[in-house]
Amino acid sequence: MAAPLLTLRDVTLTFGGAPLLEGAELMVHEGERICLVGRNGSGKSTLLKVAADILQADGGERVVQGGVTIRYLPQEPDLSGFATTLAYVEAGLGPGDDGHRARLLLEDLGLTGDEDPKTLSGGEIRRAALARVLAPEPDVLLLDEPTNHLDLPAIEWLEAELKTMRSALVLISHDRRFLENLSRATVWLDRGRTRRMDRGFHDFEAWRDDLLEQEEAARHKLDRKIAMELDWLRYGVTARRKRNQRRLADLGALRERRKTERRVQGEVKMALAEAEQSGKLVIEAKGIAKSYDRPIVADFSMRIARGDRIGVVGANGAGKSTLLGLLTGRLAPDAGSVRIGANVEMVTLDQKREALDPTASLRETLTGGRGDHVSVGGEMRHVIGYMKDFLFSPDQANTPVSVLSGGERGRLMLARALARTANLMVLDEPTNDLDLETLDLLEEMLGDHPGTVIVVSHDRDFLDRVCSSVVMAEGDGRWVEYAGGYSDMVAQRGAGVAARRVEKAEAPARAPKAETPRAEEPAKKRRLSFKEKHALETLPGKIEALQKKLGELHGLMADPDLYARDPARFDKVSKAVDETQTALSAAEDEWLALEMLREEIEG
Repeated sequence: MAAPLLTLRDVTLTFGGAPLLEGAELMVHEGERICLVGRNGSGKSTLLKVAADILQADGGERVVQGGVTIRYLPQEPDLSGFATTLAYVEAGLGPGDDGHRARLLLEDLGLTGDEDPKTLSGGEIRRAALARVLAPEPDVLLLDEPTNHLDLPAIEWLEAELKTMRSALVLISHDRRFLENLSRATVWLDRGRTRRMDRGFHDFEAWRDDLLEQEEAARHKLDRKIAMELDWLRYGVTARRKRNQRRLADLGALRERRKTERRVQGEVKMALAEAEQSGKLVIEAKGIAKSYDRPIVADFSMRIARGDRIGVVGANGAGKSTLLGLLTGRLAPDAGSVRIGANVEMVTLDQKREALDPTASLRETLTGGRGDHVSVGGEMRHVIGYMKDFLFSPDQANTPVSVLSGGERGRLMLARALARTANLMVLDEPTNDLDLETLDLLEEMLGDHPGTVIVVSHDRDFLDRVCSSVVMAEGDGRWVEYAGGYSDMVAQRGAGVAARRVEKAEAPARAPKAETPRAEEPAKKRRLSFKEKHALETLPGKIEALQKKLGELHGLMADPDLYARDPARFDKVSKAVDETQTALSAAEDEWLALEMLREEIEG
């Protein structure tokens, strides 16, 4: 086999405490397709940064063949300093690269090249960054969560594009289907070390479980050997002193090995606090419709029964959030009616991690700022114990949310949502930033949940594993329900979610511009104003503060002796409750309207 294009040998790196990387290795040969997998916090992104020469390791070796080109896609691309998206993409081109490919990729990804990076959404930033690393067609592509913020059409386009490229790939992703379709080798980063399997991700979990079983068997043998040596120490230490001293030293070495051995990280203990059973009918929608400059939902009817698992799919801007708002009663339809069944208790998991107060600690986020206990399904649990169920250590209790990783914020959102009793779960992109093991447990929990689930997701494998039917946006406000998961929907339709692309002048005969406007022109006419953008950024914090204030006021009102002791204060607190509730409802309505407008514009 030819020499590898890129080699990392015996890489070590420590950020205080236990080493993050401890002898990690990576070899990338020409044309290889490698997926890099491991738990959140295991160091995958760090290893990729070392491979990209962005981060210097404490020890080890990085070797790149002469003339080899490498491009790296970070999780959080930085477009600052560039006037347009095209300028940003062209800055990534090298001598001899095709400049036309930069604009072509931007158009394929739904951008024009003229966008101001300061006004881009998260999804648009990701698309521009993808165009930048794909345009040069490098020898090695290092991609860190390339599907983040992308909708299904963009994910499937990216898959097809990567399959046709000659570049070697190293992929980090939580999207199982994406990894299965692209990878031909797997590198598992676990407890600082890497292990390689020359097969794709499809075979990873069986291989990993086999390795862990072998490791557990070896640990059991080590424990037995230590026990035997301890038994000898108690009863046979009197003779042959020199030999005994050596044997005692060996026992000390065994104990030290057992003590310093890094164990597999624990699993999230995820359980839903179940409410009383709802009625058989959970939601009934009859002929509902909603429009914002264009039809979002048009004459849609649906019955959701207890135990149903409904997936909602469509391109960005199709109106998935609007449909959820209509079905759950948070949004009034322009026409038709929605009926919520008897005894329905709903919990919602919002995809916007901004709903978490970045200045609040984990303890405050889970307890609402009240004491050291959290109510889980109506039962009080100490916050430290509940944090451990979601893989947070006790010393993170006072850590502010702002310093958490994306995966940790995802687990925190789950912990807060699952503490509430519910028989209807409404999940908006619940898989974002979760590692594969946590995804497995979430899928298992939803499978065992006796209630009803409505989920919006771009994760095809997750939809296949969880959903009993899928509601698909067909365009022009039309939504159709298909039995089964995402793959079943594709089989029935003959196609997945349709990709919307910017028109390109490929044929000589082209319709007049006035008759076929470019895809981006409507978005130019409807951009968020500065005031609207500022409101979108600040309203989540305002809502959180109002919710906290309302909780404090309710705590005061819960005092049964307040009225008898101080009637004037009782009236004042009662009035404050009404005013705060009114302000909270107004802020929530304003945020929902702006969020739907933003989703439509991004589409």
